[in-house]
Amino acid sequence: MEVYVARQPIFNKNKKLYGYELLFRDGLSNAFPDIDGDTATSKLLSNSFFSIGMNQLTAGKTAFINFPQSLLLKKIPMMFPSEKMMVEILEDVHPNEQVISACTDIAEAGYSLALDDFVFKSEMQPLIELADIIKVDFMLTPIDEIQKMVSGFKGNNIKLLAEKIETYEEFENALSMGFMYFQGYFFSKPEIISGKEIAPSKITLLQIVGEANKKDCSFDKLEKLINRDVSISYKLLRYMNSAFFKRACEISTIKHAIVLLGEMEIKRFISMVATAELASDKPDELVRTSIIRARFCELLGMHSQNGADASELFLMGLFSLIDAMLDNNMDDIMQTLPLSKNIKQALLEENGDLSDYLKLVSSYESADWETFSSIISNVNITEKKIPEFYQDAVSWADSYLV
Repeated sequence: MEVYVARQPIFNKNKKLYGYELLFRDGLSNAFPDIDGDTATSKLLSNSFFSIGMNQLTAGKTAFINFPQSLLLKKIPMMFPSEKMMVEILEDVHPNEQVISACTDIAEAGYSLALDDFVFKSEMQPLIELADIIKVDFMLTPIDEIQKMVSGFKGNNIKLLAEKIETYEEFENALSMGFMYFQGYFFSKPEIISGKEIAPSKITLLQIVGEANKKDCSFDKLEKLINRDVSISYKLLRYMNSAFFKRACEISTIKHAIVLLGEMEIKRFISMVATAELASDKPDELVRTSIIRARFCELLGMHSQNGADASELFLMGLFSLIDAMLDNNMDDIMQTLPLSKNIKQALLEENGDLSDYLKLVSSYESADWETFSSIISNVNITEKKIPEFYQDAVSWADSYLV
């Protein structure tokens, strides 16, 4: 059985990663109609804790997991470790006496509770008193209602989480209202599009990436560019002299390192290190998402029957969020990077031979199973391999960023 588990990041007010909400789908055959909440949560818990491994999915951060009413009544959360798990009480849970009693027992056992898609009703008061976090959907709830809600919670210890935050403007607005946590893809959007020039230091990084990924890459030119960047030079030499390679003699020059590493691996190494440098002033999750996309796209290319170039797909995934890293528009950035026509067409026009791979990956990460289901046939790949590729990409990115 294929088990689809996506994760969506949750940030604190400093844009540091706090946790992930885990989202589940029991194979594409169940994308329509929806399976019931009991089955979804039960299988998510089983696969997260026993099959995939919770730590692999969340990198040790807090896992937000939805619990429908019947599972709360059975106190199912208490079957699993309380550390790093947030029990999400769904919006359709009826706060009757039995539910309140079960949730009280769960909270007293040391579990943290969150109220999902919260809309204030007087009968919710007992659950409000038990909750650690209240989640408010900014896409569905009018701003004036949110402000009234926030005012009503002043003076207590409840922390507010803003859901569906898709722009930095929404993030700043929620922050000013007193929200502590934020969920949504605002971090992957540029803060400023017009009137901002790319810093010279970042142009150098783009030049290094561009040179490394030319088909006729010049090692001599690449050496000169790397030598101009102390950080990349240091990381390359440290990497080449690490225990991983077990070399008898030390690698002391950039040229020696480039030659030994080889064309394909130096391209990959330089691209990832430079990408991390470009996003050094951004949330870590932006780089992590880019690397997950790169690896995910590469694996799709390696196993697809369409004959797509896996190295092109890797670069496309890696640079798919570069506009957010540089707070600039994608068109201007692509003029700086000498990438292939296929990559530019996918990133600028969202069409061409590679675009479906990126759409597939982005729909998976956002748990948009409807779009995912409609695209998967286009990439000509076995459905049952997809969860494995995603888990590989997540682990690969998290290990790289340790």
